[in-house]
Amino acid sequence: MGELAGKRVAMLVEDEFEDVELTGPLEAMRAAGITVIVVGPAAGGTYKGKRGEAVIVADVSAGSARIKDFDAVVIPGGYAPGRMRMRHAMVDLTRDAMSAGKPVAAICHGPQLLISANALKGRTLTCWPSIAIDVKNAGGLYVDKPVVEDGNLITARKADDVPVFSDAIIRALAR
Repeated sequence: MGELAGKRVAMLVEDEFEDVELTGPLEAMRAAGITVIVVGPAAGGTYKGKRGEAVIVADVSAGSARIKDFDAVVIPGGYAPGRMRMRHAMVDLTRDAMSAGKPVAAICHGPQLLISANALKGRTLTCWPSIAIDVKNAGGLYVDKPVVEDGNLITARKADDVPVFSDAIIRALAR
């Protein structure tokens, strides 16, 4: 996958992310030769997974991240998206990625950030079942499938879907 070597992905992070929903895609992308930059509230900040299995350090702050520097954005689930949506820089980065038509991948509660970015109207997606009503209220069409691709938007439901979610991200970056 040499064509992926120059690709740069922003992996958003906040405390209490669903561990494998961040580490799974991160490892798969890096194994494919993609450069993953961890974007958090503070550069050098340490963020912990909700299960205590993963700890990750942000490479750059969301406030200094610009979508022109990335080929895609990945939003893990867990409780982190509820925190991310309170951070204007993360909402703006996500909105800018959607507007630019770059791949935006969100799993589990990740679409909460897309709701705050007002980016779901008319889009078909999946998510954790408890936020399906929020997706519908934001104008999205919820479907219960392991992974859904609608243009540049890639979504998955839960940790069990990480392998197909990761594959979809890598395929989108290879296009």
